[in-house]
Amino acid sequence: MAIITPKPMSGFPELLPEQQRVFNRCIDIIRRNFELSGFTPIETPSVERKEVLTSKGADEKEIYALARLFAGEGESPDTEFALHFDLTVPLARYVALHKEKLVFPFRRYQIQKVWRGERPQKGRYRELYQCDIDAIGRGSLGLLNDAEMPAVIHRIFTEMGIGDFVIRINNRRLLQGFYHWLGVSADHIADTLRTVDKLEKIGRDKVVAELVARVQLDEAIAGQILDFVADDRPVDALLTHLASLPAMSDALFAQGVDELRTVAAGVRSLGVPDSDFTIDLRIARGLGYYTGTVYETKLLAHPELGSICSGGRYDDLASYFTNEKLPGVGISIGLSRIAIALIEAGVLKTDAQTPSRVLVTVLDPSHMSDYLRIASSLRTAGVACEVYFEKGRVGDQLKYADRKRIHFAIIAGEDEFAAGRLKLKNMRTGEESTGSLDEIVNLTTSDR
Repeated sequence: MAIITPKPMSGFPELLPEQQRVFNRCIDIIRRNFELSGFTPIETPSVERKEVLTSKGADEKEIYALARLFAGEGESPDTEFALHFDLTVPLARYVALHKEKLVFPFRRYQIQKVWRGERPQKGRYRELYQCDIDAIGRGSLGLLNDAEMPAVIHRIFTEMGIGDFVIRINNRRLLQGFYHWLGVSADHIADTLRTVDKLEKIGRDKVVAELVARVQLDEAIAGQILDFVADDRPVDALLTHLASLPAMSDALFAQGVDELRTVAAGVRSLGVPDSDFTIDLRIARGLGYYTGTVYETKLLAHPELGSICSGGRYDDLASYFTNEKLPGVGISIGLSRIAIALIEAGVLKTDAQTPSRVLVTVLDPSHMSDYLRIASSLRTAGVACEVYFEKGRVGDQLKYADRKRIHFAIIAGEDEFAAGRLKLKNMRTGEESTGSLDEIVNLTTSDR
């Protein structure tokens, strides 16, 4: 049989054991902090109907459709299904379907893989983990839910130890109101929002050129827009300045300023320091369903990663699935994007290849029942361990423990079992101790 070259697929990340353990720790941190704020887990299928995934105007080029490899005579291999590209659209379908059984405000989290048919490059993948939280109301949803999202994210990133970051907050009503006040027609406001959102990627000159050529704005108005969003005053000074502008005569602008002030105050009250969040008028988010608060998060030491966490408020995401108004707010961590990059950069430190804290070596196979009893006692005490079942000298077994960075090795032969005293070797310091089984178990649990 011909050997197939084990070539990895571009855009589908694969981690080594020590890297996967770091990645899993990040998921544990995220899950724990989501639940600390009362968000409950759900999981939706990886596969949805195509009509569901395209209901909110998603780029169909990014969606992987499903087909069978073989179809019978008269059958088509094509199906009506596709892999979900995010978790927000499936959430809308889920809430619309189950709304009579859910308690509102419905606070949920999801940690699942999504798939996107984009060109893979460093930090961007075709298969990736998304970690989302959303709060959804029935008819209405209090604005302080918008303040809670950055607070949850702040706790997570602080515990993960990813380095300095800043959560950037803005309000699309504020932007829409300002553009309306400037005279931008209602038909061009959405295009203006999407174009200005490209500012960090393509720069001021190209944004102005696009606003003039494609959106058909006057060059002077385009310049005013870019000057407005470039204002980087501290939070309180910027809020005071915004409230003093003539644009406050526009009701939507005034509402956006008031919402931004309420959210900023709530973020502070929830424990986020001023050093870790800011108001950034450049942030608009490209997706059309955002209506109010929007967020993006930047890692200061790795700006090349772009936004590592984003989201916002939407007034009626489920409108394609129900006539009932279900407003919500959510935020999403692109975990694969940030964790893999930070593991490679050494910011997130890898450790052992295994969760095993102890290796039970086997010197005398005739005592295998004793070795298994030792392992059972360790596991009952909550100590992860493994028994070396393969043939090998004790030196080879210790090398195995060392390569996997296992902290301790238990060594016992005929003499140790006869005396009821086991030997414990600390693989990091080289120190050795002896004791009864209970004493050895205590030693492995005390040095954590």
